[in-house]
Amino acid sequence: MSCLGSDSAWSVELAGLGYSYPSASAPALSQISLTMEPGEHVAIVGPNGAGKSTLLLHLNGILEPTAGSVSVGGLAVLPENLPEVRTRVGLVFQDPDDQLFMPTLLEDAAFGPLCHGATREEAEERARRALEGVGLGDVDAGRAAHHLSGGEKRRAALATVLSLEPGVLALDEPTESLDGRGRRQIAEILRARSQTVIVVTHDVEFAAAVCQRVVLIDRGRIIVDRAADDILNDTELLREHGLELARWLHEHG
Repeated sequence: MSCLGSDSAWSVELAGLGYSYPSASAPALSQISLTMEPGEHVAIVGPNGAGKSTLLLHLNGILEPTAGSVSVGGLAVLPENLPEVRTRVGLVFQDPDDQLFMPTLLEDAAFGPLCHGATREEAEERARRALEGVGLGDVDAGRAAHHLSGGEKRRAALATVLSLEPGVLALDEPTESLDGRGRRQIAEILRARSQTVIVVTHDVEFAAAVCQRVVLIDRGRIIVDRAADDILNDTELLREHGLELARWLHEHG
């Protein structure tokens, strides 16, 4: 029996979330409390090592909190709920090669639906729709991932998650190593999504282009939670926390 999402947008709630890696001298996350409304686009920004990716891995239960809780659409992210949680939350990893391992893009994008009980016909229909949605149509569906450019790989990895039609789309550093055209393509795709979108990035300008709200974290704690335009204009705050705007670097470099 198929157990797939339907593009509904889900809320996400983090309540006092804390996490410590074994043998670490300090918590990776401490007292993170956030609520993201259904359909809201939120960016989590911060310097390397701030805890951004650690936070993301709690959304579908890859990591289990050492304190606090996570829920998606009111469903607690607990071991017994993970099959359902993982139909609600689609996670796009930082390295697209982690999600592209089949002989063709069509098979890559159909893999998730097949694993969740879809028929071959339904899985391929979802896969084609997802690939088209990221600008990779029928001609591209038969290509192998190793023939793609960096930007195409990122869009293909996104398609492998969109084929599951999750209500929450969570992405880890989606602009890593992309040029201006690639960043614009990803931004346009994400702006058009009706799901709840959570983008983890150190690229503040990209965050502001995609999300109405930006949460800055550093050393595992929330520093500010503001409107994107407000954050974008506070260059002093960004520099204090190891973030720079490309436009600032161009003007002052």
